[in-house]
Amino acid sequence: METCLRSLGLQYGSFGLKTLESGHISARQIEACRRIIIRVLRRFPDSQLWIMIFPFVSVTKKPKEVRMGKGKGAHFEWVSAVKKGKMLFEISGVSEKAAFTVLNHVLTKLPLKTVIVKDD
Repeated sequence: METCLRSLGLQYGSFGLKTLESGHISARQIEACRRIIIRVLRRFPDSQLWIMIFPFVSVTKKPKEVRMGKGKGAHFEWVSAVKKGKMLFEISGVSEKAAFTVLNHVLTKLPLKTVIVKDD
């Protein structure tokens, strides 16, 4: 059953952000989303945030106008490979209105299509 955790929905929080497509999310994008969420969660004393992804894949890139060959390019950024249906962020301890507002703002910072999930 451990292999199917990706499709089970929320595990810790009351509200979450779930991807609808596969792709990569960079460490900078994750940090931008975290800052937006934390800014709102400070208003609620018992609120919590869970970040369900970690950028452990290194992406390399060669400079522009460099000839072919001469080995692999230098490290460019860290990314997290995300599959369809993966929960990205979960929050709890906030009102429904505040949760939907902040998660809608977070949607604009991500390169993938996502949907807000509410615990029943």
